[in-house]
Amino acid sequence: MKVSKLAPFILILLLGMLLIIVRTCRKEHAHIPEKKVINAPRGLNRSPDAIHYSKHARCRMACRHITEAEIKSVIKNGTINYKKSELQTDECNKRYAVEDIVNKQRIRIIVAPCQNELTVITCIDLEKEWECECP
Repeated sequence: MKVSKLAPFILILLLGMLLIIVRTCRKEHAHIPEKKVINAPRGLNRSPDAIHYSKHARCRMACRHITEAEIKSVIKNGTINYKKSELQTDECNKRYAVEDIVNKQRIRIIVAPCQNELTVITCIDLEKEWECECP
């Protein structure tokens, strides 16, 4: 037989061997356990060590008559509005929009978690427009 007639068979044989090698390597790597991060924060920490308030948040709270206790209640019990949140970024740049009804006010707060602390960026009364001159 000529070499030119054997070439397709040799090529098929080599491709078959390559396929077997690739599948074997994949199976070996499939058994390697993934690294797990212990105590990795997931989602919004509703019991942070500290809550900080931006100047803007303090101003909005004052003109909307919202207290720190009400803000803490929203953080603890509120629902995350994922449409208004910004979560596709690194940990300390995430923004959660958390909503709840407190003392007949429908409130949304925007909080920024970083490590084990939260910063309240702003608060919004979802049903009433307030006259505020906040920066």
